[in-house]
Amino acid sequence: MNILDQFKQITTFVFDVDGVLTDGTLFVFDDGQFVRRMNIKDGFALQLAIKKGYRVAVISGGASDAVIQRLNRLGIHDVFMQVTDKKGKLTEYAQQHGLKWNEVLFMGDDIPDYEVMKQVGLPCAPADAATEIKQIAKYIAQQPGGQGCVREVIEKVLKLNNNWELHTDVASK
Repeated sequence: MNILDQFKQITTFVFDVDGVLTDGTLFVFDDGQFVRRMNIKDGFALQLAIKKGYRVAVISGGASDAVIQRLNRLGIHDVFMQVTDKKGKLTEYAQQHGLKWNEVLFMGDDIPDYEVMKQVGLPCAPADAATEIKQIAKYIAQQPGGQGCVREVIEKVLKLNNNWELHTDVASK
């Protein structure tokens, strides 16, 4: 099966946060607070995927109330933070929702994503992912983490399934 056929089968997107939905940069303030940067085009694609009936989840080892709030505003409510066993969490999630592995796209960028990426049907990586992650990814985005890699894979799936809209009421927040 070629890669486009694999993209066409996707019903569920699962993303890591740091290095995928963000560029991996943490701004550390004097009060100890961390701030991450996200791409607005990724946000638009996430909203459109949800509007079109795709399942979207986030599984991250990190912790951030601000990230959870941002994702919730985009319509993503399956947000799992401070996860130490991503493969176990995704297995539980897949069973809960009756998912088949060939329907699941996971995008990760670093070693904590390695095992879960080996499990899913379509493991993807940002352009700047760790070498070990790129070696097991079936698709490596042209864009780096936090700079449109999420939009890239979502757009590919939606276009292949005639779900990409040029005129839509989805508003990026």
